[in-house]
Amino acid sequence: MDLPVAVPLEPMLAKAIPEVPEAGPKGAALSYEPKWDGFRGILYFDGTDVEIGSRGSKTLTRYFPELVDTVREQLSEPCVLDGEVIVRTGRPGAERLSWEALSQRIHPAESRIRKLAVETPASFVAFDALASQGRSLLDAPFRERRAELERLLSDVRPPIHLTRTTDDPGTARRWLTEFEGAGLDGVIAKPLDAPYSPGKRTMLKIKHERTADTVVTGYRIHKSGAGVGSLLIGLYDDSGSLRNVGGIAAFSDARRLELIDQLEPLVKRDAEGNRITGEGERNRFSSNKDTSFVVLEPELVVEVRYDQMEGDRFRHTAQFVRWRPDREPRSCTFAQLEVPVSYDLEQVIR
Repeated sequence: MDLPVAVPLEPMLAKAIPEVPEAGPKGAALSYEPKWDGFRGILYFDGTDVEIGSRGSKTLTRYFPELVDTVREQLSEPCVLDGEVIVRTGRPGAERLSWEALSQRIHPAESRIRKLAVETPASFVAFDALASQGRSLLDAPFRERRAELERLLSDVRPPIHLTRTTDDPGTARRWLTEFEGAGLDGVIAKPLDAPYSPGKRTMLKIKHERTADTVVTGYRIHKSGAGVGSLLIGLYDDSGSLRNVGGIAAFSDARRLELIDQLEPLVKRDAEGNRITGEGERNRFSSNKDTSFVVLEPELVVEVRYDQMEGDRFRHTAQFVRWRPDREPRSCTFAQLEVPVSYDLEQVIR
């Protein structure tokens, strides 16, 4: 493609901070916007051809043919846009983002891709302009890139959207609370005078973070074959059943080996004294992976840090906080989880 920036281009990243800031480093003025929970996508349009590059510089183009057609129809000139590919689900007035529906769109079969493009069509939310009118905008400050983005998208309609912004930190804090009910991931803060820096954590991100006490139900062996790779954790539902809600990983080499010894007394065994193992759920991402795990007696409680739920599971891998020997496993229920107030996605995106 003949464009004034490299193709593919590595996207600019964000550094996590605990709360919405009043200003950036050295008092820099900030622009705030919603943090969309989708696939990061850099959209390249040379006037004829369309490519959508992922955060890892792999192409997403073939998985979203409806977006390719829409870009050709609606954009009137070549450009490069940074944004997010999302899928909206739910009835009118109660829409939200769906990571599950979005992840289903990555499928090897062309027939399946075309079917899902109709059943769960994607949208593209643009939040930065990286090239237009034959020139690169990477060195331009964000305030200029945003103005150019507004010009480029002045006449677009769904499923292409221009993300909203504000320069008021109070509004951003309200968005952080309200928009979670529509499935959003938090808030992004961008220095208004900063250039676009591919691969660097120039932006700031504020995400929801909560803790919960969970029951350790098993563990998987690390891919190296030595030590615990991840802990499986669960919560009790209203019927008294212990249900898997996710896992904890990212242990050091030494800690993985220590956990093997620590958990050994809790390993469930059959009548012959053999370890009882289970088989984890499989999906298209784990089809070639070993999903087996060692089953543990549900006696150990661990406090974890998490950001949000996807259905009845933690959306991302949970983070270890501390052991809770003071907690009774049966007291670890779904009732302790904070449920965000529902918020219609249409009110965020329009």
